[in-house]
Amino acid sequence: MTDATIDRATFDGLVETTGSDFVRELVATFVAEAPRMLDDMRDALAKGDAERFRRAAHSLKSNANTFGALSLGAMAKALELGGLAFAKTGAPITEAADEYARAADELKDLARA
Repeated sequence: MTDATIDRATFDGLVETTGSDFVRELVATFVAEAPRMLDDMRDALAKGDAERFRRAAHSLKSNANTFGALSLGAMAKALELGGLAFAKTGAPITEAADEYARAADELKDLARA
């Protein structure tokens, strides 16, 4: 795990505010739903659906930032703002998916702690 994957101050603040049991539930939901958001972006890109793409990127950005997955949040923000033209090569989505995998692993570890 790298220090940059999850901002501990953000994550710890979430735990302090909502409680560790609720954070475990939130992490489980995020781990289950984020891959669907990424798939939704890929599908929207393939179909040229800019609004659906933007919504999926926005949701991923918001959820990632909630947990302190700031790099993932920044990548999703770039996708949200850049839209279909930015994502056209597929590389930005692939990079976000890779960062999601790192963040999910660390979040699961933190939620168990």
